[in-house]
Amino acid sequence: MTPPFSHGEPEDLPQPHARAVVRMKPKAEARAIRHGFPWVYADELVTDRRTQSLEPGTLAVLEDGERRPLGLVTVNPKSKIIARMIDRDIEAVIDEAWFTKRLQRALEMRTTLFDKPYYRLIHAEADGLPGVVIDRFGDVAVVQPNAAWAEAHLGQLVAALQAVTGVSTVVKNGSGRSRVLEGLTEEISVIAGSMEAPVQVAMNGAIYLADLLGGQKTGIFYDQRPNHAFAARLAPGARVLDVFSHVGGFGLACLAAGAESALAVDGSAPALALAAQGAAAMGVTDRFTTRQGDAFDVLEALAVEGAQFDLVICDPPAFAPSKPAMVAGLRAYERVAKLASALVTPGGYLVLCSCSHAADLQSFRNSSARGIGRGGRAAQLLHTGQAGPDHPMLPQLAESGYLKALFFRLD
Repeated sequence: MTPPFSHGEPEDLPQPHARAVVRMKPKAEARAIRHGFPWVYADELVTDRRTQSLEPGTLAVLEDGERRPLGLVTVNPKSKIIARMIDRDIEAVIDEAWFTKRLQRALEMRTTLFDKPYYRLIHAEADGLPGVVIDRFGDVAVVQPNAAWAEAHLGQLVAALQAVTGVSTVVKNGSGRSRVLEGLTEEISVIAGSMEAPVQVAMNGAIYLADLLGGQKTGIFYDQRPNHAFAARLAPGARVLDVFSHVGGFGLACLAAGAESALAVDGSAPALALAAQGAAAMGVTDRFTTRQGDAFDVLEALAVEGAQFDLVICDPPAFAPSKPAMVAGLRAYERVAKLASALVTPGGYLVLCSCSHAADLQSFRNSSARGIGRGGRAAQLLHTGQAGPDHPMLPQLAESGYLKALFFRLD
């Protein structure tokens, strides 16, 4: 058993009566903040010596250039996103009761949408907890505190999480690019209760094995659930190729819907092993095969082998995670589309996905269309998918609508 996790008030954070004040530069656009945009970038804030000396995660009152209060923010002088709006009430007390209200609001929507407790419970800014992601797996919750303020208040967050949901086990997944940008260390550990990995997750008639301690992200990609379901509608009797398959997301959903066969391709042997375990749990091992290797190399090899599939899905990692990576990332998406289109039978379907925050839908669609054209194929775009409703968007924050899934029919 893991030792009890501390739920005390962080001693190093200012209390409400002693909060710091940070101010936007006179020429900074405060109107966007008033209208709901949740971030202040470092070049928009007056970063004098006092502001620069604030501890990451400090709560502060944000003012515009004329010293009018805008709300309560968390400040991290080490981050490009130097301030994140946490509450419009500058007197708000960020304690366990505050977290409880946010979690109850999020839980109410999820229990309306899902009949079983397997979903994303907290989707960062869109659920009022900037930089925080919580995925629920029945009695287990995986928390990603990707911002310094969340790391500092983790005890209160976990206490509220257990009280609101009744989960007995909480895993802290402190890994990933976001934490590095916040100046936080990386670690994955069980911080409440105990567990054995992996866990079974049922979605769209399929069974997935999620490694909550050693897998990618929180162990499974709940965001693709509705896109798995749409692909499954195209799958009865089809030969399916699932590239960048992780634990078999699209492939297993298609098999559950009656696909003739599914080949899962991924660079991770552990992920493919979990996919195979999922297939075994579903009783479809005879229709499921895996192939480990670099996805680009495997796509080229399959073309040389003359392989053809009725449904090809490519769900790569974020090739364009930031604006500086945009050009190279879009080229990579174009290349995926070109290579994958060669493997689709005439009249078959190609599904191309992007989880890149920096690549907007139009840019991704254009790159995908160019790749298909370069592959000598003509296409119809029949459906555009996004993340499921347990991944809500904050309308003012385009980055919260990161997932794109394009469904093409090829001639």
